[in-house]
Amino acid sequence: MRSVWSGNLAFGLVSIPVKLGAAVSSHKISFRQIHLADQGRVRYQKTCELDEEVLSASDIGRAYETPDQLVEITDADLKALPLPTAKTIEINGFLDRAAVDSLQLDTPYFLAPATPAADKPYVLMREALARSGKAAVGKFAMRNSEHLALVQARDDVLVLQTLRWPDELNSPAEAAPRSNVKITDNELRLADTLIEALGEADLGQYHDEYAQAVEALVSAKLEGVQPPTAGEEGGGGKVVDLMAALQASVDQARGGDNAQEATVHQLKPTGRKKAPAKKAATKKTTGTRDDTGSAGSGSAGSGTGSSKGSSTGSSGSSGSSTGSKKSAGKKAAAKKAPAKSATSAKKTASRRRTG
Repeated sequence: MRSVWSGNLAFGLVSIPVKLGAAVSSHKISFRQIHLADQGRVRYQKTCELDEEVLSASDIGRAYETPDQLVEITDADLKALPLPTAKTIEINGFLDRAAVDSLQLDTPYFLAPATPAADKPYVLMREALARSGKAAVGKFAMRNSEHLALVQARDDVLVLQTLRWPDELNSPAEAAPRSNVKITDNELRLADTLIEALGEADLGQYHDEYAQAVEALVSAKLEGVQPPTAGEEGGGGKVVDLMAALQASVDQARGGDNAQEATVHQLKPTGRKKAPAKKAATKKTTGTRDDTGSAGSGSAGSGTGSSKGSSTGSSGSSGSSTGSKKSAGKKAAAKKAPAKSATSAKKTASRRRTG
């Protein structure tokens, strides 16, 4: 392990010689700047702003800038600082690992014993931290600055993670939504269902697809073949039907037969649509017109539906119904006839008396 710092880990009166090594490595893709005309690499030279002299590393120092002047600070000045943490990681206390704000976590390092004599106290501290479930908090100086640090047991090693100072954390107030958003119970239930359907994440399955795509691009250019291209980008700035998107996401996560891509579309006004005009001209039977006219608006819809169903399903029933209505009409006419006869008889008798 390549060491980036060495010193002592002070645990009460116990001092453990340790060294720090990087716990992570980066595979970030980097590019070189070139002159497009001839592909020559672009170089930057460090020059003095006063005499424009090109400087080498031995000509360059450091200074602290004040409003009026620059104060030169040498390596010797920094080494002479009265800091107990210059070569020591001082453990000041302990806390539960879950109590650390994730926003404070910075760079992780492996702590390793620097000498064979440091093995036993190193293992002792590692086992004590593992049994307690706690992490040690301390400070140490590295690379011209003092760091807050968290030391915890991980498998067979001690891991030191630098922390950001509390006053370096920005307030999240500006990031929070400013509008008064209302979330319905149905939306929450669907979101809970989606979380359960997606299940536990396995961080080991993730990889840097951008780096792989750049490597494929470089390989294609070296081989003189057409590099792979991305598909069309979807348009932005559209309103999402949140419930539909959540339901589609749940179906997709479950892998069911109804799994579909979540649709994004402009939401339409929620007002009711006007009902289509009734086509009375298409109704041929007198009986149907009478039913529609005498019934309420709610019965009219069901009456029309049942009339269509009965006429389609059984023509005999429809004919019987029509025939019975005609018979009822004839009987009504027969009952009214005597009334007319009585009236005409009265008129004849009256004429005779007058005569």
